[in-house]
Amino acid sequence: MPRRGWSVVAAVVLAVGTVGAGAASASTSAGERPSRYPIANLTPVPAGAERLHFEVGPLTVRPGQNSIAFTRRIPQPPVDGFIVGMRTNLRRADGSVPPVNVIHLHHGVWLNLSAKDSTEPGPLRFFAAGEEKTIMALPTGYGYAYHTTDSWVLNWMLHNNLATSDQVWITYDIDLVPASSPMAASLRPALPIWMDVQNGSAYPVFDAVQGTGTHGAYTYPDQAVDPYPSGIAKNKWVVPVDGVLLATAGHVHPGGLHDDLWLTRAGATVPRGKAKPGSSDTVHLYESVADYFEPAGKVSWDFAVTGTPPTWRPIVHRGDVLSITSTYDTQHTSWYESMGIMVVWMAPGTTAGGADPFAHAVAATGALTHGHLAENDQHGGRHTSDYANLTRASSQRVPSGTVIPIMDFAYMRGNMAAGNSTIPAIVQGGTLTFRNDDAAQGIYHTITACAAPCNLTSGIAYPIANAKTQFDSAELGHGGPPASGLITWSVPRNLPPGTYTYFCRIHPSMRGAFRVLPASAKP
Repeated sequence: MPRRGWSVVAAVVLAVGTVGAGAASASTSAGERPSRYPIANLTPVPAGAERLHFEVGPLTVRPGQNSIAFTRRIPQPPVDGFIVGMRTNLRRADGSVPPVNVIHLHHGVWLNLSAKDSTEPGPLRFFAAGEEKTIMALPTGYGYAYHTTDSWVLNWMLHNNLATSDQVWITYDIDLVPASSPMAASLRPALPIWMDVQNGSAYPVFDAVQGTGTHGAYTYPDQAVDPYPSGIAKNKWVVPVDGVLLATAGHVHPGGLHDDLWLTRAGATVPRGKAKPGSSDTVHLYESVADYFEPAGKVSWDFAVTGTPPTWRPIVHRGDVLSITSTYDTQHTSWYESMGIMVVWMAPGTTAGGADPFAHAVAATGALTHGHLAENDQHGGRHTSDYANLTRASSQRVPSGTVIPIMDFAYMRGNMAAGNSTIPAIVQGGTLTFRNDDAAQGIYHTITACAAPCNLTSGIAYPIANAKTQFDSAELGHGGPPASGLITWSVPRNLPPGTYTYFCRIHPSMRGAFRVLPASAKP
């Protein structure tokens, strides 16, 4: 059953804002793929608005940090008005943006404690962005009403790939039309509707495992096995009042292909070619596509998503059901802790200027909110002498159940560091147990299979979970999401004989290997 009413939000994760209009030509750096979609020119300040710059920080980033935190009483605009655009980034003390393969903003969610969310109990989530850094730009004539009495909180998650500490500021620019401006009187209020395939979950993620789905693409929740054990469809929301939708854009992680927005109206007839497969009364409203600039393909944060065009105006009626699906590329790689989110902006209580999606097709191609970003230039995947080719290493036979500690950002046995020439080996049917001793310092690690020899340079596109035989430990550690709550993980006992290479998804410079010997192997 779907969720109902204006009941309002809470969530500790990311999402994206909405999009804008006028297109600009794409630009790329050497080796980057050209964009397949127009890029909206969102650099100019909208007419009648002021661009206000705010920062939260300095924030100390611990070695290997990958944790969620809240900052209260963050800077806010000094006057009432309407927010018509918003964007975020990171900076260091020297003003530079840190490379994504070093530190990135896994997510930032701006919450208004003075208002209720539309789709989950809790404070209003009105803006969010992940490392894809989608820009929110509302269509002309609409704005999010802001009052100086509003109380804002920032929920953020910083990911430090390195074993060294750092210091950053979270920046955010707000395009505000002051209430005292003549233009403010002509603006109509817009309300953010948070759509999430795991809405309301403490850590709203899912795994898109290699080989699942259809023709190399996996759609959640449609192709998942029992995605909602409680019986509540977290990806759906029952519209409480008539209104018109204004804009949206999706949020996915690396490997994500697109988020899709759907509308169900009981007994309605869908225009030809616009119905959701298997749901004759559900119409397709929008597909937000991830366009990758990454030379290695759909495997990194080097992408932007498309947002709706200015003419997009689907009418919704009370009792309609909005839903979201998210699709990932699973042909060659697994994507763990994936997300699928769309922030949909709506004008409630009016259908002026809208079109009934059951009478007229409204799904349309949008534009990207930005092009390639320079902080995504470190792709990895180059030859290096820093790592050994452990497929050639000799076997050090160990008993089943042998514990391999992880400490100081290294696997203590089978480490891939240059110069290592032996790896632990177990007989088929046995296991190894990894133990994260760094967890005591709040540092999480994974053991994730990668295609052998997995010994090229680290970057935003390498290594990835592309081994023929897949395994993943989840994030070993305590302290709540994203940690699994465990500090040990054991190798599956059903692995066939062979050499297995792995890496840490949180700190990809960490690599290792072990070997499974045939059951017939002599001691």
